[in-house]
Amino acid sequence: MKGFDIAVIGAGVFGSWIAYRLVSEGKRVALVEGYGAGNSRASSGGETRILRFSYGADEIYTRMAMRAFELWREFLHGCPETLFHSIGALVAAPAGDAMLHASREAMLGAGAQFETLDSEQLRRRFPQMSFPAEPAALFEPSSGALLARRLTKSVAAAARRKGAEILCGRVETPSGAGHLPCVLTGGGSLIEADTFVFACGPWLAGLFPQLLGGRIFPTRQEIFFFGVPAGDARFGPDALPVWLDRTDPRLPYGIPDIENRGVKVAFDLHGPPFDPDSGERIVSAENTAAAREYLGRRFPALKGAPLVESRVCQYENTSSGDFLIDRHPEFDNVWIAGGGSGHGFKHGPAVGEYVADVLAGRRTAEPRFMLASKRTTQARAVY
Repeated sequence: MKGFDIAVIGAGVFGSWIAYRLVSEGKRVALVEGYGAGNSRASSGGETRILRFSYGADEIYTRMAMRAFELWREFLHGCPETLFHSIGALVAAPAGDAMLHASREAMLGAGAQFETLDSEQLRRRFPQMSFPAEPAALFEPSSGALLARRLTKSVAAAARRKGAEILCGRVETPSGAGHLPCVLTGGGSLIEADTFVFACGPWLAGLFPQLLGGRIFPTRQEIFFFGVPAGDARFGPDALPVWLDRTDPRLPYGIPDIENRGVKVAFDLHGPPFDPDSGERIVSAENTAAAREYLGRRFPALKGAPLVESRVCQYENTSSGDFLIDRHPEFDNVWIAGGGSGHGFKHGPAVGEYVADVLAGRRTAEPRFMLASKRTTQARAVY
């Protein structure tokens, strides 16, 4: 097969945005994907993802999310579909919560817009929600929900329109060291390129087992959608923001009834290890009951609401939750871009920009994204 300047392996949100940025700069780009952009096995394949700026003291991600927000808006300008719902993000926490205070300080430093709400303001603004006594909260008015699967497909399609070639195939583990001239797909095709960027999400550990087998941890994550009462608009995007609930130790989060799919509820806790190829994607009765109990407590009018849809996806965790964007230590022309760790989707455009800049020598690599900072024991620090 003809050679490319850059071959990007993986057409999730990271890979698609990397390809889009590079082809926009005039590079000859191949975007290689085994299952198709936005497929149901991918971490980018869900219906919705939250875009928010609050990250505790991690101002690096606050600023990155703000930049990504600008790039998402630029990409979607003039789009006939609503693929981002700017409905705001509510972060609730116990009074005096250290992470909420740190988020406030980081967002002030970065210039992000937000409001601080007390318990009375919470109850007045969101009467459909029931909070524990004396909560504190931040409300980000410009944040909201991204339609993940459709956006991933849209970015990949935009890269193709700009000249990228979309190739279907599962790339095999590269062999050797030094300079990698090509990769081989399971179907026997060779893809030649000057540079390779592996942005394969939860497949990275399997592709590079010796390097990443103990540094990338895919985990099973269950998502639930509960039906709302007929004619009740209190739980739709015109009345309810996305929310993250630190008043509950399971760290629930949710998204309103967007596109009539039901109210989305999940817990931001790492599930058991999961294989993205062969793992069964059927939710458990135990977690379904836990999600239903939480929903009924936080939204009393939805107590006993029917489960109308469910989904099993995966996080692709690094030891800390920081992204992994670095050169492969054994190849001079191979890069790895992953480690979304459950919070990466919103950052897709900024990751694409970052990778393009680092490859072109326009930006110094961020130490927190480098392989040397990744450990073999999970100690999550990014939320």
